[in-house]
Amino acid sequence: MKKTQGIFIFLMMITLFKPAVFSHCEIPCGIYNDEMRFTMIEEHIKTIEKAIKQIEHLSGHQPLNFNQIVRWVTNKEKHAEEIQQIMSQYFLTQRVKLAEKEEDKTHKIYLEHLSLCHEILVYAMKTKQTTNLSNVEKLKMAVKVFKNSYFKAKAK
Repeated sequence: MKKTQGIFIFLMMITLFKPAVFSHCEIPCGIYNDEMRFTMIEEHIKTIEKAIKQIEHLSGHQPLNFNQIVRWVTNKEKHAEEIQQIMSQYFLTQRVKLAEKEEDKTHKIYLEHLSLCHEILVYAMKTKQTTNLSNVEKLKMAVKVFKNSYFKAKAK
């Protein structure tokens, strides 16, 4: 009985203290909300952009407020990671469908989407690495192009 209780308590602790993951569950349930995912990505980009502006603003003032700078850097990185999570766990693994090479048109769309997803992942990474707003603009553009292409292909 004590062994069973110990196992139960251990499993409950793992469940309670594991990191929260807000990605799709990867069970083929058919419940998807692509529009919401794009809205989430766009919100993450706005937060990254604001964080970069705040980091630059705070870095130009004396005395430096290291606490606030660190908080904005941490926040910026968290939101970039959320974009990477959505792109990899939601779009790449579940929504961008594999295509047979014989199906030339489908394969071409697949390669386009794969390339755009990779571009988004790279620019999300670059927003973590730097405070260069040009990376935010490139990320916005890549998301816009992917979103348009994705919904256009989905409508067919």
